[in-house]
Amino acid sequence: MTNNDLLARRERLLGTGTALFYDDPVQIVRGEGVWLYDETGRRYLDMYNNVPCVGHAHPHVVEAMQRQAETLNVHSRYLHEGILDYAERLTALHADPISTAIFTCTGTEANEVAIQMARAATGNRGIVASDSAYHGNSTEVAKLSRIGSREARGLAPEPEYESFPFPEQYRSLDDSASEQELLNLYLDGVRKAIAELQSRGVALAAMLVCPILANEGIPNIPTGFMAQATEIVHQAGGLVICDEVQAGFGRTGSWWGYETSDFEPDIVSMGKPMGNGMPVAGVVAPLNLVNAFRQKVRYFNTFAASPLQAAVGMAVIDVIEQEDLVQNAADIGAYMRDELRGMQEFCEPLAEVRGQGLFVGLEWVSDRHAKTADPQGADLIVNRLKEKGFLLSRAGILGNVVKIRPPLPFHREHADLFLSAFEETIRETDPSSP
Repeated sequence: MTNNDLLARRERLLGTGTALFYDDPVQIVRGEGVWLYDETGRRYLDMYNNVPCVGHAHPHVVEAMQRQAETLNVHSRYLHEGILDYAERLTALHADPISTAIFTCTGTEANEVAIQMARAATGNRGIVASDSAYHGNSTEVAKLSRIGSREARGLAPEPEYESFPFPEQYRSLDDSASEQELLNLYLDGVRKAIAELQSRGVALAAMLVCPILANEGIPNIPTGFMAQATEIVHQAGGLVICDEVQAGFGRTGSWWGYETSDFEPDIVSMGKPMGNGMPVAGVVAPLNLVNAFRQKVRYFNTFAASPLQAAVGMAVIDVIEQEDLVQNAADIGAYMRDELRGMQEFCEPLAEVRGQGLFVGLEWVSDRHAKTADPQGADLIVNRLKEKGFLLSRAGILGNVVKIRPPLPFHREHADLFLSAFEETIRETDPSSP
């Protein structure tokens, strides 16, 4: 079946407008390690997918999934040692006093549980988040999606939710300010968001934040923001929920994004990479917070906390540890960023290279001095690289950040293939390059 026929069938069966990557979509039929293959057998280097974090079709994960599926899989209303072993191993990877887990199937569900947990534990209702964040698509969690632009998008205000400007140094609140002055400006934004809730008679339950602000464009955050914002939230009687759905499981070169941002959250939500494609997600927190949630919320998920989830989740941790993938993310990510920064000298649109570990963002502009965002230019780069066999995407509030987020077993030879293709692409597309 041709791609045009497949697209027409997709729109008939799934609905017109279902999201797809690239101007000319790719039909993927197989994956292995960091490679994806289309229906013709052509291979593409996967530079985007965070779900198969230990690589597509990793044999250890596949074997664990098959072995458990052949033995038993039921819902969580039976005793089973496997899920307890997994919860114990997972929480041990986190900062103290995190010790207890609630499992879900998606990051959206995890953030929904985290919000309910914070409200149950504090008795308060108010939630603050970055003005440009995305944390999921359920009715409640979606209220936080780009909350700062709700009015501009014709959406009604949400009295229990308030936003603060996401902290960044590239397009900052004040280009003339020092980093310390910027830090204070952004912390004032958090204080104002909390005060705005209080003015409406809504007490603070939590701040929900991605530790690396992935959907905001992976900005360079003023040093100390996350730790000091945590103090502000605690002083106001709230808890801090850290959304590790994108940043967690070694992506940043540390096990958790909050380690790279130097703060300790009260509640952590996780998702995408937990099951390497198997729907595994969850929330971890101290026992008292989980018990507060259990006492007030009747939560049950048919497919969560199952023996199959546990087996696959354990296998993913096995691979990350045995293949030293956290250190690999740190090393290869640093190497790529250094090499990409070297290309800024001859590529005017490449205004900034930033990120953590194997999560890299490239700020694409049409005027570097004016910092004019160029989403069309970023889209051109993404599509040209796809034609060369490299799959990337875009991110950021302005849609102009080239997003690089490969599976974790992405090694030096893979990085070099990409860097060569990227340099070739910018010389082809940027008239100013030598």
